[in-house]
Amino acid sequence: MSTNASNFPGQLPIPVDHRGPARVGGARGKSGVARVARPIRGISSSVPKVGLVDVCLSYRTESGERLLALDRINLQVKAGEFLCIVGPSGCGKSTLLHLIAGLHQQTSGQILVDGQRIQGPGTDRILIFQELGLFPWLTVGQNVEFGMKMKGLGKAEREEKTRYYLRLVHLSQFKDSYTHQLSGGMRQRVALARALATEPDVLLMDEPFAALDAQTRDLLHDELERIWAETGRTIIFVTHNVREAIRLGDRVALLTFRPGRVKREFAVDLPRPRVLEDVHVAHAAREILDELREEINRSLEVEYNSGVKPHVEIGVGQ
Repeated sequence: MSTNASNFPGQLPIPVDHRGPARVGGARGKSGVARVARPIRGISSSVPKVGLVDVCLSYRTESGERLLALDRINLQVKAGEFLCIVGPSGCGKSTLLHLIAGLHQQTSGQILVDGQRIQGPGTDRILIFQELGLFPWLTVGQNVEFGMKMKGLGKAEREEKTRYYLRLVHLSQFKDSYTHQLSGGMRQRVALARALATEPDVLLMDEPFAALDAQTRDLLHDELERIWAETGRTIIFVTHNVREAIRLGDRVALLTFRPGRVKREFAVDLPRPRVLEDVHVAHAAREILDELREEINRSLEVEYNSGVKPHVEIGVGQ
């Protein structure tokens, strides 16, 4: 993935894939005519909600060598877009979310929100970890209220928003319960409510459904899509499951094995709501998986040559 650099200061470069626009899918609309994914065109004149410009990250290993983890990442995410990021294990997917959240500092390049450089963590960006990070000594309502309390919101406003967001995730009746009394899927919804209650512009999600059983995961896909549609939040969602990325995303960015680069972007033009079992979702996932396998094979070669037991995460449709 290369870029057309702009001569105007502060303007983001436009990503270009010299192999042409990626197309995935082929869902049928009401007319019965097969549809394919729209090509990814240059960005519009409006400022992206999130912009990554030539972002690199390197660090020194225990042996003293310099390891390049991310290399010249260029991504632009529109306001209200649902972007999914996939790639082989060790490509830097989660690290990229941490950089956008401001938890770590990139070695070079720029990360911008609404055209402004980020200066560390901020309430405009909330990261939901796979481990959730709920406080077991607090009730569900108190967990949801926690972020608002840190922002200094008054008690009446906190209580009103807590009620609203618990209704949004269908957990109103569990407001006074403790998290150990909830199922895994319910705890995921508490974490989502807590993140939404701070009303961030950008929701960053790091494989949030990976540990759930298939039935619970499918239900949460529906819930997340509904909440996304109702709130208009911008979502950047990391997953190793390609079919999950097609199920949820407007667009899928595929990262290469280390160093992580944007290998290709796929615009998903399938009608919503989607289901994992749909043949068009499976077909679209297969197109991305074909490209992903090249990177998985590269990672296996590196791990075998280094004597490390290989760890494979394909996840086309679990």
